[in-house]
Amino acid sequence: MFRDRKDAGRKLASALRKYKERDDVMVLAIPRGGVEIGVEVAKYLNSEFSLLICRKLPYLDNPESGFGAICEDGTFFINPYAPYLPDREEMERIIERQKREIKRRIEVLRGGEALPSLKNKIVILTDDGIAMGSTMFAAVEAVKKRNPKKVVVAVPVASERIKELFSKIADEVIVLESPLNFYAVAQVYENWYDVGDEEVLYLLKKHFGK
Repeated sequence: MFRDRKDAGRKLASALRKYKERDDVMVLAIPRGGVEIGVEVAKYLNSEFSLLICRKLPYLDNPESGFGAICEDGTFFINPYAPYLPDREEMERIIERQKREIKRRIEVLRGGEALPSLKNKIVILTDDGIAMGSTMFAAVEAVKKRNPKKVVVAVPVASERIKELFSKIADEVIVLESPLNFYAVAQVYENWYDVGDEEVLYLLKKHFGK
């Protein structure tokens, strides 16, 4: 459905055109996969842009799957649809590991800068897609604590169930594609790969001079 993240970002930006050229809009991308999406959206809207650092809480024996997520401000989400929860000791190890990675990403990807003020902003939260939803749920809750005017969740792909769930906690949800047999974000991209720090830094420097 999408050639790559740039293609998806441009199509998502078009769906957000009503927010173009407004001085109260902030696009927040969840790195690393969501950065190119967010860059394309922010460029098109001519809006402010930053990164919100959130991390999935993965199972130690199956890192592709997870039971929740945590954001840079400590906002914590446990997914009620998770297959199971680790015991307390293992959960603490996982959380501490992700806190260290969050700290590292703030330093490397955001230059150690604090998250910009979101007060009275229309915050557009974006990623390259939503599968289980843990990371985006934590992100929405983290943003809502900062007194925004409006929270918009905007992604290229998510299931109908996820769209319905997010409509209950966000002010607006924009999803371009909801395949019937949706099992992974990667399935809707012709060119899919894991994004590294270097690509994120390149995109930020190229488009925002950061």
